[in-house]
Amino acid sequence: MTGPRATVDLRPYACPITFVKTRIALERLGPGDVLEVWLAGGEPAESVPRSAAEEGHRVLRVEPLGRGEAGEVRVLLEKGAPAAGAGGLP
Repeated sequence: MTGPRATVDLRPYACPITFVKTRIALERLGPGDVLEVWLAGGEPAESVPRSAAEEGHRVLRVEPLGRGEAGEVRVLLEKGAPAAGAGGLP
């Protein structure tokens, strides 16, 4: 795995804004690119990786951010290939 192509700090945000911003960041990347997301502990740290995986992206790593204070995590997501019919094509 190469380093992240982009990093997004979403620690100040709550769900569902964290996933919406993650989705937008992933849309800007190409298939196979890696996005690093910094999240507050609790619901964002649990729901963003799960939701990204449900949308076809690969969760490479979920680990404490820094010293793991306040449950903050670093999530590495690899953008999946677009689903068939995605992008408004029939």
